[in-house]
Amino acid sequence: MGFFEKLKQGLKKTKESLFGGLGALFSSSEINDDFYDELEETLILADIGAKTSSDIVEGLRRRVKEQKLTETADVRNVLKEMIGEMLGEDSPLDLSTVPSVILVIGVNGVGKTTAIGKLSHQLKEEGKRVIVAAADTFRAAAIDQLNVWTDRAGVEIIKHNEGSDPAAVVYDALDAAKARKADVVIIDTAGRLHNKQNLMNELAKISRIVHQKAEGCALEVLIALDATTGQNAVNQARAFNDAADITGIILTKLDSSAKGGIVISIANELKVPVKLVSVGEKIDDLQPFVARDFVEALFDTEEDQ
Repeated sequence: MGFFEKLKQGLKKTKESLFGGLGALFSSSEINDDFYDELEETLILADIGAKTSSDIVEGLRRRVKEQKLTETADVRNVLKEMIGEMLGEDSPLDLSTVPSVILVIGVNGVGKTTAIGKLSHQLKEEGKRVIVAAADTFRAAAIDQLNVWTDRAGVEIIKHNEGSDPAAVVYDALDAAKARKADVVIIDTAGRLHNKQNLMNELAKISRIVHQKAEGCALEVLIALDATTGQNAVNQARAFNDAADITGIILTKLDSSAKGGIVISIANELKVPVKLVSVGEKIDDLQPFVARDFVEALFDTEEDQ
């Protein structure tokens, strides 16, 4: 199965949630205030979020008026176009230097460690030498789990004992990357500390080490978000963005969720690009996010085929 087919399958629940309500709406004969009210409600229920749903409906009203549209099929096409515009241009990972550094953050339980394992596998398949830094030293289970994934991916891991200084792990990993001429260093971080200030301090410390040890290197700061948590994922991204300058999002568990609409609200409200999506449990089920494919998969119907 190609990745587009996997994406279609992964978005099946989201599409049913969204277009289950839109199907009858788009087959109605009149575009009036009731039409727009029902559309906004349907978008909100599909976890696109109140603000983004309102933005979409207001923009749609304006375009329908400007283009003098009278057929709901035409309105559906405009809606598809608007969502594509909200998602914007694709934003691939910046791996332009040797080494390049990817710092992965996010709360416990969102699939962060699994995403790192899958990303390591993907990069190795592209011929890159990858070193993973196990900098979540606050939980022994986190180190063990990461070790399992790096073994599966066939990449190297730098780890210390539980309770070690996370920044020291990062320091050693960057040293190892230079010595072994690694292409990419992926850094796992703690998903939960005692309070937000501790989290900010820890991430700032790791960031300083990265800039000191790998000056001039390409740096991605990716937050892993669980698609099944819907709007809560947007709130997590907002909170973490205060602690780190996030460059992109890894959206996990998209195949398990009817809340894939959060991709749209993330793009509209946070202006942070989704860079990677996971649409299955296999090691090769994490892939770069392609906005056009997402929109096509979301709006795909039997009639379009």
